[in-house]
Amino acid sequence: MNIELMELQVWMNGKGASPRLVADGLKGPATRAAIIDVFRNRGAPAITRPQLKMIADRLGASVRQVAAFAAVESAGGGWDDSGLLKCLWERHYLWRRVRVAVPFLSDPKPGGYTTDADRDGINDSWEKLADASLRFGAEAAFECASFGKFQIMGAHWKKLGYPSAVDFVWHLSRSEFAHYEAFARYIETFGLVEALRAVNGNPENARAIAKGYNGKHYWKQGYHEKIAAHWRRWT
Repeated sequence: MNIELMELQVWMNGKGASPRLVADGLKGPATRAAIIDVFRNRGAPAITRPQLKMIADRLGASVRQVAAFAAVESAGGGWDDSGLLKCLWERHYLWRRVRVAVPFLSDPKPGGYTTDADRDGINDSWEKLADASLRFGAEAAFECASFGKFQIMGAHWKKLGYPSAVDFVWHLSRSEFAHYEAFARYIETFGLVEALRAVNGNPENARAIAKGYNGKHYWKQGYHEKIAAHWRRWT
């Protein structure tokens, strides 16, 4: 019996897994499906203007600055059409943890970013996440993908103050405000407050936040230009 898997099954039952799982610690299609379906939320409430202002005030930034940055990340949305959080599986993260190459799941090199190669209507990243959870444990698996509107890696759960990687993703799945809360924690934790406050319609003033958030190759995707453009268009 896999105790960690049994605890996950109990946790998912507590979150409304349907059909209810047998908490036996054994791998199976029902548990795999639940790892995906429990996090599905087709009715997550959108953030309100007062909530957005609260996040901006907390960071000492303007609503316009936060909204411009948010519009660039994950094409502006936090969920796909099926109600699943936007998710991107990072196979090289799992490789660093387990040092075992597994087709589609673990590889020394990043890549394999397919959306629905098997045409079953489920984001491939979520299926990889479920498969990795059964094979290597949910905590390890949920740390190896980025989630939601701001595409934050599950690996940051502890630094951002969440109880676990699984709880972090569950929190995101409940509301759009939860995405902004996680974003605010990220900006505060990784020292990007001043960079966010500098954003305006000049792309040069968006370079610091683009680099700090997306890495040194941010310019290849024109992140700083996109942020500045959204700032200029915002009303």
